[in-house]
Amino acid sequence: MNTLVTFLKWFYPGMRVKRWVGLGFAGLLIFLVGMGVVLQSHEEGSKPLAVRIAEWLILRIHLYVRPGIFGAVLTFVGFLLCVFALGKLIHSLTSVLDPEMAPGGLVDVIYQKRRLAQGRRIVVIGGGTGLSTMLRGLKRFSGNITAIVTVADDGGSSGRLQKQLGILPPGDIRNCLVALADAEPLMTELFQFRFRDTAMQRQAAGGTGYGDGLRDHAFGNLLIAAMCAINEGDFERAVRETSRVLNIRGSVLPSTVEHVRLRAEMEDGSYLEGETTIAHSPLKIKRVSLVPNEVCPVDDVLDAIQKADVIVIGPGSVYTSIIPNLLVRGVPEAIRRSRAKKVYVCNVMTQPGETDGFSACDHVKAIENHAHQRIFEYVLVNTGRPSTELLEKYRHVGSVLVEPDIDRIKAEGYRPIPGDFINQSDVVRHDATMLAEAIMRLLR
Repeated sequence: MNTLVTFLKWFYPGMRVKRWVGLGFAGLLIFLVGMGVVLQSHEEGSKPLAVRIAEWLILRIHLYVRPGIFGAVLTFVGFLLCVFALGKLIHSLTSVLDPEMAPGGLVDVIYQKRRLAQGRRIVVIGGGTGLSTMLRGLKRFSGNITAIVTVADDGGSSGRLQKQLGILPPGDIRNCLVALADAEPLMTELFQFRFRDTAMQRQAAGGTGYGDGLRDHAFGNLLIAAMCAINEGDFERAVRETSRVLNIRGSVLPSTVEHVRLRAEMEDGSYLEGETTIAHSPLKIKRVSLVPNEVCPVDDVLDAIQKADVIVIGPGSVYTSIIPNLLVRGVPEAIRRSRAKKVYVCNVMTQPGETDGFSACDHVKAIENHAHQRIFEYVLVNTGRPSTELLEKYRHVGSVLVEPDIDRIKAEGYRPIPGDFINQSDVVRHDATMLAEAIMRLLR
């Protein structure tokens, strides 16, 4: 029964198999008609070999079973042999290409890829952990995802590579590639591996550890940097080639391929430069901008926005992950012109030094003020509440639950989508699956 169910999966809608099976049966019918014509055209007294074999069989079995029934049985057995042979052929080829794939696994893989390839066109804009969380949920529903990622990061491994090699910061792009990856778990683990000096690693390295050269670098960042060098400094192409290594569902694009720095005007009138410096300042941010302030987007970014069925902005740090994408020339205008559904996913917790005391509507207004126009219709707002222990843990680092002021959002002319979207573990963050399902409901 399981074998039959597996076989019938080949005929599911969207598999693009039924058309070829139908064509095959049409070819078989034409073959049989052709054979009939050949038989009818033989000279009198001359019989083809197939006819002589059939007559011999009829003479032998007519005492036990009627020839018509015998012919039907032969036809059915022949059909079963064809199906069995085809199944064994597919399994034989599959076992060579992927020895670990279970019998019948090929049809599931093909069905999933066909279904995802016909999925809705989704554009997600942002950066940081929030964007990668969203992508992990959305890739279950579509393979037509475009992640547009900020390149204003200047901290950690990304910042060091930017200074040493002159490449764009790869960290946020690496996280998105891993989130969309359809590769083996070991490959994604390798891509996220960070060279940190543990006692075991220092012992293996003769007591010296990794040294300053590799320490704190993520392997994926180094691979993207190597790809960039192989492709003669073409960062966009390096990201595409890395996407092939991870076999990702969709594509990841930097919002611009020009080197930019983030500049912030603080509440006291002073100015700070650099994402890391801005994020760690105790002063409240008044406005951010890019230096230089006129940078062009990647062509594919505007094209993806134009063709999108839904555009998702966030979640992520408002001033350092989301707004920098909207400061690239032409991006806010392209979002506004797009006929896609447009939704902003508001953060669950405030971010110390960036959105202290912000409600959900304050997040919305900050984005609207920097884009100089209204670029989304829907606001996805979390109304769930984490445990008291987790809230206390966050309060100690200056972070509190974002107030879901839904009435105020409505008064501003936006359409709120409230719900409990929290995934509670040792941290408070959005649940990838619940976020994705809420987004897909908009499209239905």
